[in-house]
Order: sequence, then C-alpha cells, then structure tokens
Amino acid sequence: MAERYSSFAPGGTAWLLQRITAAFLVVTLAFHFFLLHFVNHAADVTFLQTQARMSDVGYFLTMVLFLIAAAFHGVNGVYNALINQGLKGTQKTVVLVVLTLAGIALVVQGIWVALAMGGWI
Repeated sequence: MAERYSSFAPGGTAWLLQRITAAFLVVTLAFHFFLLHFVNHAADVTFLQTQARMSDVGYFLTMVLFLIAAAFHGVNGVYNALINQGLKGTQKTVVLVVLTLAGIALVVQGIWVALAMGGWI
C-alpha cells in the first residue's frame, strides 16, 4: 500500500488554520448563497442594496472575515499542493513569497472595496 504524504504537519498551526478556515468558509458561503441567490436573486441585486448591506457592521465584518479566510485557505492550499508535488529549495521560497504577497494584495484590495462599498471611507 502506498504511504500517504502531506506537507501539512498534523497538529501544526497551518494544518489547524486550514481546517478552521474550511469550516468557516462552508458556513459563510452557505450564508452568501442563501442571501444573494435565494432571498435576493442575483439578477435583482443592485449597487444600492450592496451598499446598504455593507454599511451594516455585522455584515461588513462577516464579509471581511470571509475574504481573509478565503485568501488564507486558498494561498495555503496552493502552496501545500505545490510542496506535495515536490517543490523544494529556492523555488519553494520564491513561490511562498509570491503567494504571500498576492494574498496580502488581495486582502488589502478587498478590504478597501468593502470599506468604500459600506461608506466607511
């Protein structure tokens, strides 16, 4: 039988955060789909409705946490998938830096848009 290999160290911080963000994403994604595809149909959602939702502190914080969790979960998952494929040495370091910077840029831009949409700036 082939031995199972994972770059995640069981019980490690990255391993734990990957699972926590996955659980959080399942819940918030369900909330998103319910609210924007069943309560309000996507074709009927307007810019003003989006501004109204984002001006609510609870909704705003939920969406910002959703963004941060999704960015971390995605970047961490891609990075560890590449490690599992044999990425090592300098390439591993470069990929880590590029993915980290891309994740940070995504979060900063997303928070900036969320702040603007909510009328906070």
